[in-house]
Amino acid sequence: MKPQAIFNWSGGKDSALALYKVRQAGQYHVQTLLTTVNEGYQRISMHGVRTALLERQAAALGLPCRQLLLPEMPSMAIYEQLMGDTMQELKQAGASVSIFGDIFLEDLRRYRETKLAEAGLEAVFPLWGVSTGELIREFIGLGFKTITTCVSEKYLDRSFVGRVIDEDFLRDLPANVDPCGENGEFHTFVFDGPLFSQPIPFEKGEIVHRKYTAPAPQPTDSADYDCAPATSTDPSPFDTGFWYCDLL
Repeated sequence: MKPQAIFNWSGGKDSALALYKVRQAGQYHVQTLLTTVNEGYQRISMHGVRTALLERQAAALGLPCRQLLLPEMPSMAIYEQLMGDTMQELKQAGASVSIFGDIFLEDLRRYRETKLAEAGLEAVFPLWGVSTGELIREFIGLGFKTITTCVSEKYLDRSFVGRVIDEDFLRDLPANVDPCGENGEFHTFVFDGPLFSQPIPFEKGEIVHRKYTAPAPQPTDSADYDCAPATSTDPSPFDTGFWYCDLL
């Protein structure tokens, strides 16, 4: 019997590619997707995507999705308690592995491994250590389609939000921006690709600007600083403004 796994799903490109690799390898049975959601706004943490679209993704993937509801600005103590309780519940349902789309953030990996070891779970990273330039081109080449829903104004201007990631997008990125946005430069929503039974329909809505100051608005749940510990001593990537493209 394959080990049962929790798949930490942000709705974005790194999650999608990691899930694709997990399914191709056939080593684990994915028990459920797990996504942290801003309870007040009913949107995926940091990505800003409505939960209605998250639910359509899960349906097209043929997987259940557990939404972990977080308050607007949880302390680390509250976040870790909610996440720990959820992990214990999923472990009792048979999970022994928790899978992430992280690529190279060592401190984030150590944090995940430490917390999961405390819960008696193993952390797995299918994309770890692979060149981000290689990964994003593999993602595009496989036929995945994704749109930027949030960009950090520290790295990118308004024109980069609401764009489909393709070769033109990659050529336009400044040299200091990781092509997978692994340092929190941008977040995405995947709406089509080989994992989905059908494309996810949506329309682009308004573009808005939101300003945050450290500590982070909330910990979240994917490679793009999702589930990252956010403390007052961190040089927080959230101590800045973000452009969001609402998807309807």
